Amino acid sequence: MAIIQSASFDCTKNMHTPLQKISIGNYELPNNALLAPLSGITDKSFRTIAARYGAGMVVSEMIASAALTNGHADMARRLGKPDNLPHMVQLAGCEAKWMAEGARIAEESGADIIDINMGCPSKRVTNGYAGSALMRVPDKAQELIEAVLGATSLPVTLKMRLGWNDELLNAPDIAVAAANAGIKLITIHGRTRQQFYKDHARWHLIKPVVEAVDVPVVANGDIVDLSTAQKALEQSGAAAVMIGRGAQGKPWLVGQVGAALANKPVPATPNFEEIRALVQEHYQLMMEEYGEGLGVRCARKHLGWYFETLAETFVVNEGLRKAVLTEKEASNVPRLIDETFDSVERRAA
Repeated sequence: MAIIQSASFDCTKNMHTPLQKISIGNYELPNNALLAPLSGITDKSFRTIAARYGAGMVVSEMIASAALTNGHADMARRLGKPDNLPHMVQLAGCEAKWMAEGARIAEESGADIIDINMGCPSKRVTNGYAGSALMRVPDKAQELIEAVLGATSLPVTLKMRLGWNDELLNAPDIAVAAANAGIKLITIHGRTRQQFYKDHARWHLIKPVVEAVDVPVVANGDIVDLSTAQKALEQSGAAAVMIGRGAQGKPWLVGQVGAALANKPVPATPNFEEIRALVQEHYQLMMEEYGEGLGVRCARKHLGWYFETLAETFVVNEGLRKAVLTEKEASNVPRLIDETFDSVERRAA
């Protein structure tokens, strides 16, 4: 059946005063909505698409500095540069020598900005005193920050959480030391490490960081649309927002929020046929990035999220959806995607 338009973006609550533009080193961001770094998700393919749809900045997947230095193929792949925007590479690690060497490799590989990960809550990362575990040892965190700053001429930014737990909300202190050392921008996820992704991000607890430093602060956590972006900015006083899970299956969302926050015309949500073409393009980009054997498996989560987005407006054939997400032969997937799109029906009001 012919279907014209998917769900539109609500831009009726644009801010009256656009946010001030942000610069990171010599790079001025086109708007104040950034795509968060998400391991296994914000690969080159996804970042290229989000950048094309107007994201103010996109950040690579977290790259383990020691593994990168030791030639790990997947870490090297994560250095892939997207189109249209400066290339921000996020590094994680627990040893100054590896963080410094990782920064040098990233710069040689074409990075424009280095971001230091002190926010990842996963046990695999924090057990090695990397990610958000560094917030428990601020002296160690500062050592890594200074190692990266000393190893590269590129601007360096920092992403972290409120603290390790509610008894250690030390983000303001770490932010001050980092900014004094030369960090150009700081992103705060509004949860502690011990919260993981439970409860709600507490944007108001980002405000003490904003008040403590002169560099731009970005609010992150539970920002999934324009309304939550505005609430996060109001409660935190931050200069920008970073959107992660809200962009899954909606790579156009970050650019829409950025335009709305700037009081600029908001790009239309892609219509049905445009989403179909986008899904096919995204799939092909992933085949090029990963190769067919790995690519067909890595693409499944993205295809699933696109179908979830489609299901907000349409009834998606469950049998065909499952067929797409379980198909092992890469060359069969484009046909199954088209069959799935051909079969959908508009959801009753």
